[in-house]
Amino acid sequence: MPSLKDLKNRIESVKSTRKITKAMQMVAAAKLRRAQESAEASRPYTERFNAVLAGLTASAAESGQGPKLLTGTGSDQTHLLVVMTAERGLCGGFNGNIAKLARAKAQELQAAGKTVKILTVGKKGREALKRDLGDLNVGHVDLSEVKRIGYANAQDVANDVLGRFDGGEFDVAWLFYSKFQSVISQIPTAQQIIPAPVPEEAADSTFYDYEPDEDEILADLLPKAVATAIFAGLLENGASEQGARMSAMDNATRNAGEMIDKLTIEFNRSRQAVITNELIEIISGAEAL
Repeated sequence: MPSLKDLKNRIESVKSTRKITKAMQMVAAAKLRRAQESAEASRPYTERFNAVLAGLTASAAESGQGPKLLTGTGSDQTHLLVVMTAERGLCGGFNGNIAKLARAKAQELQAAGKTVKILTVGKKGREALKRDLGDLNVGHVDLSEVKRIGYANAQDVANDVLGRFDGGEFDVAWLFYSKFQSVISQIPTAQQIIPAPVPEEAADSTFYDYEPDEDEILADLLPKAVATAIFAGLLENGASEQGARMSAMDNATRNAGEMIDKLTIEFNRSRQAVITNELIEIISGAEAL
């Protein structure tokens, strides 16, 4: 049975931990608002951009022509998985869920006889995949020094991916990130970005005439589409990370409070037992006299 001093030290230790988790919860809540606003503000642009691109890709697909980013290499043997996670932990299952989805996709492709390569964005994703799929990693993008994600960061990642595609390193590229829904709901998402997916139904924009023609526009828009998809994924990840961290720290704070209550009860019982024993000893000594 722990002594009174040990119990008191444990209570003080848990109280210190609770202060830290509470502070982290408040910081995450402050960051979440800004990250959520950024993610939600990017959605209308991304959706409209994709709608225009859908019409163009559908029209180009019908003609059987188009840039390489649309038509592909003619093969789907080698797949590049761009796994985007956070640089830091203490955010519940956020990083693990993205890594789990990427791991399942890699295993599915390998079972089908495909070659898999992995490009990680964020330290936690690299650490999570290192044990099982470390030999498949072909690159890593470190964003630990970036205070606020901007389009330039997404452009750097896109240039890396596009450079590898132009160099013939892969045929198909997938993007893995977590889409933000709420503080308690973040959805791990896999999205094909190369070649650009062709919609089953043509969008409204296919009824417009373009000048210059579709091929020239697509040659300019498709690289931007890759960067836009990566930027949107980074913004969704930013909001999801803060939401997951806020929820995790809230749970940790409440758990610490419950532990403090239990330890306090145990401390009071132990102290009462010590007092009772001392009284018994005093009474027994008085009776002996």
